[in-house]
Amino acid sequence: MLSFTSAAAFSVPSPLLGAVSLTAEPVFGPVTNSIVMAVIVCSVIIWFVRGAMKNPQLVPDGRQNFVELVVEFLFNQTEAIVGKKVAPRAFPLLATIFVFVLVNNYFGLLPGVGTIGWNAEHHGAHAVAEHVASGDSGHGEHSAQAGHGENAAHAAHGDTVAHAAHGQTAAHAEEGEHESHLTPWFRPGSADLNFTLALAFVFMILWMFLTIRELGIWGFVLHTFGPKGGLTGFMKYALVPIFFFVGLIEVVSIAFRPVSLSLRLFGNIFAGETLLHAMGALLGSLGAPKWLDFLGKILLPLPFYFLELLVGILQATVFTLLCAVYIQLSTTHEDHGEGHHDETGPDGHPVSH
Repeated sequence: MLSFTSAAAFSVPSPLLGAVSLTAEPVFGPVTNSIVMAVIVCSVIIWFVRGAMKNPQLVPDGRQNFVELVVEFLFNQTEAIVGKKVAPRAFPLLATIFVFVLVNNYFGLLPGVGTIGWNAEHHGAHAVAEHVASGDSGHGEHSAQAGHGENAAHAAHGDTVAHAAHGQTAAHAEEGEHESHLTPWFRPGSADLNFTLALAFVFMILWMFLTIRELGIWGFVLHTFGPKGGLTGFMKYALVPIFFFVGLIEVVSIAFRPVSLSLRLFGNIFAGETLLHAMGALLGSLGAPKWLDFLGKILLPLPFYFLELLVGILQATVFTLLCAVYIQLSTTHEDHGEGHHDETGPDGHPVSH
């Protein structure tokens, strides 16, 4: 797993949404809170779909009707982007990505996500206090032995300063005893860069599989570096260096696709979670009374929840749409500039020659 510098969490979490650290935190050994949330999301999706389609009826009930509606809508959208030939193979991947990302985004808005977890004490201040106290004590003794007269006065002054610093440090250490850090059990999956990177890399692996299966290895090389637009004769060979350079740019863009996909999703969802918590902690940071601060933690983030509901489905759509476009761009056949599409008859079925 990738690791990044962890951001400091707020000391008092909002009753609706806790502080979102920059990285996922372990809760059960190597299992992080984002993994826990991802497992819960997968379990809920599987339970809901299996329950709806366990005993399908000719006249569907509410749950079965909803699942069929979602599946039909997503398949039609996939077919419109990647084409009828590739759609049956690309649909399971794209539909899974959309549903998984969407449910993860919305589960991050549930009350309790970021507020239920371990509450650990910080003890680092004791070690700092002891280190500063011992250093200051040694400095005072050294100054006392420096000489007589004015030097002795400076030594006594240094001893006084050392005792004052020791007192201040001890006070800070006493305050540090009461500081605590909440390690939540649940973390929004899409607000974890490990989650979005893993999702993007899995898509790129399956994208390469679909592309090679559709075009073949040599076909993919020709598709990337070969002349396009149905050029023939002298112009075809004259423009080969240009198309080769364009192919190199395409390879670089393919290498950066996982980065752009993961950072876009992570940045938008993490920013939304941080915005909600900042609004919840607004009155407390202004020194409002505890009862008003508590009401503010509940009421102030509520308008932004509606914005995050829109952002959640929008980011799931953008992520899935870009994945579909990448598949369409790499699996499009070219036959001397003419699109190689299956011919269909009036009934919509392919016509064999």
